[in-house]
Amino acid sequence: MKNAIIILILLAVIGGIVFYLIRAKRRGQKCIGCPYAKECDGKCSENNR
Repeated sequence: MKNAIIILILLAVIGGIVFYLIRAKRRGQKCIGCPYAKECDGKCSENNR
């Protein structure tokens, strides 16, 4: 029973992450997690220098 609860919690967390990523991509964010995601042209690693 404990294993089932742990598996359900993990599935809920993973599902939430996937939902967030899909929503962010639909909004047009190129670099998800970057504070300048809506402003940059997709080269966030170069902006962090």
